[in-house]
Amino acid sequence: MKLYFSPGACSLSPHIVLREAGIEAELERVDLKTKRTKSNADFTAVNPKGQVPALVLDDGEVLTEGPAIVQYLADTKPEAKLAPPNGTIERYRLQEWLNFITAELHKSFGALFNPAVPAEYKKLATELIRNRLAYVDQQLGKGGPYLMGSQFTVADAYLFTVVNWTKILKIDLGQWRDLKAYVERVAARPKVREAVKAEGLVG
Repeated sequence: MKLYFSPGACSLSPHIVLREAGIEAELERVDLKTKRTKSNADFTAVNPKGQVPALVLDDGEVLTEGPAIVQYLADTKPEAKLAPPNGTIERYRLQEWLNFITAELHKSFGALFNPAVPAEYKKLATELIRNRLAYVDQQLGKGGPYLMGSQFTVADAYLFTVVNWTKILKIDLGQWRDLKAYVERVAARPKVREAVKAEGLVG
């Protein structure tokens, strides 16, 4: 198995899940500007969309899109309990969170990283992000310590990855007490620290 990633990008989410599940995988860094891998291969030959993450399975099949990849990994190692069993209401709640994170947060952050996006739109995207983070903070305040309750899941790996982009964009998490505490709690997990360090995001 091989995971194609770019440091700090949304591919950090499946990287965390790999480590939390104890799944051995090769890591291949991708330069998203040149679409070349660290070994100088053409990444678009792996994923024509040119985006990370991409997961190459042992049989050669390629999976793309983070929410699909993390669920595949969770189902590969069900004993790690990173996703509720298929067919349960809890699994659909997990998918509900994954869809919210990808559509309402990830997509909005993407606009802020794009230099071609007009300033007025970026202002609207920032306001949307703030509103969505306030919603997550509210939900975390009702339970926790994780999105699905007491069990860390793939949705937490994804949310942690996306919310960390607030540091780059100078959005202060201090205004959302429960969300800030949540991010610190996830960051303290040993396997999360391993992934973050492996991507060169900390010293």
